[in-house]
Amino acid sequence: MTLAVLASRALCGLDTHAVRVETHLGPGLPGFNVVGLPDTEVRESRERVRAAILNSGFEFPPGRITVNLSPADLPKESGRFDLPIALGVLLASGQLAAQAEGAPDARAPAPALADLVLAGELSLTGALVPVAAPLVIALGVAREAPGATLILPAGSAEQAAWVPDLRVLSARSLADVCVQAGAQAQVFDVAPRPLRPRLLHAPGIGFGQ
Repeated sequence: MTLAVLASRALCGLDTHAVRVETHLGPGLPGFNVVGLPDTEVRESRERVRAAILNSGFEFPPGRITVNLSPADLPKESGRFDLPIALGVLLASGQLAAQAEGAPDARAPAPALADLVLAGELSLTGALVPVAAPLVIALGVAREAPGATLILPAGSAEQAAWVPDLRVLSARSLADVCVQAGAQAQVFDVAPRPLRPRLLHAPGIGFGQ
């Protein structure tokens, strides 16, 4: 398999838009390019993804890697695309299962990944870093695709789990999400954290003053 297509979300103010993360591995001099109107943080994902893949026990493939974040006219910011980019590289290079057993279409990614919406910044160690506005991301996914499955870093998933009509999975690292050599992905259903009201108290200040 030389092409992988996964789903993510772009944050646009208080809304999100669906983004297709297309990863192609081709012959030629080694290179790693990200196109589709990425900002500086997204372009820097190349170095984070490379290190995270190596430190998660995988090989970074030789060849020319092109990642397209579609639609191209939609601005892309932050490191939330690191996770789908890294998984796309592993799928395109054949290091992850390309399909379930008996699946007729060898071009399709494994259903366990194809059915997910992915968002997460990677550290150089392969650990997942919490993303901004997980609740907004979850609301956008649930509105456009009720019943979908969203995978987020452990530090963000509890907030997103408040959204109905959405399954939220939590992972701590790139290795948690990967399925290799028949192993099951180490991702977990998340329950929303109970909300606790906080009493703000400023000593010495009264409303009558």
